[in-house]
Amino acid sequence: MPMCLTVDTFILGPLGNNTYVLRGGAACTECIVMDPGMGVGSLVRALRSGGLSPARVLLTHGHGDHMAGCEALRREWPGMAVAVHEADAGMLGDAALNVSALYGLPFTIAPAEELLTAGQVLEFAGEEIRVLPTPGHTPGGVSFYVPSIATVFTGDALFAGSIGRTDTRFGDTAQLLAAIRDHLYTLPDTTRVLPGHGDETTIGWEKRNNPYVTSDK
Repeated sequence: MPMCLTVDTFILGPLGNNTYVLRGGAACTECIVMDPGMGVGSLVRALRSGGLSPARVLLTHGHGDHMAGCEALRREWPGMAVAVHEADAGMLGDAALNVSALYGLPFTIAPAEELLTAGQVLEFAGEEIRVLPTPGHTPGGVSFYVPSIATVFTGDALFAGSIGRTDTRFGDTAQLLAAIRDHLYTLPDTTRVLPGHGDETTIGWEKRNNPYVTSDK
């Protein structure tokens, strides 16, 4: 039977990355980690103390600050799979493409075990995780929508009152705005938005107040 999913938030690294842990009920020992940032020691300790084992790491995109903790998690849980959209897969092994070199902290990680496609539906603890296409910040940017808890994890596509940067390599403002309107603003207004940085918000609030992208085309 499906179990009630809950979300824990960890703010990691010098860029204040929001790393999320999606877990099932008390009987569920597996979890999903989304966008593990730098310095995952506190995250590893929390997972260990909670008796949790990550089955998957889901990456919203291939920038370094959102996948810096992957190798540490792989060492702790060797059976864990890292998943990223196929269009961003090449960023994981290239410090220039994942922009970690831009910040003077060049690093790479091993290839992803799983390549995602837009529209794909994943399953966790009996519930759906829908892979929504939200490119523009990166070519393979995606958001993860969990209907059962009315929550969408938007990475660096949509923030509270803002949107992701498009002035880095491969950024495309028009593509990002269209993706937000077509794939995020079509979600119910009450949907909780958990972004890659900063405070959470809701789809309804962003449609009414976000100065960068309104709900009108």
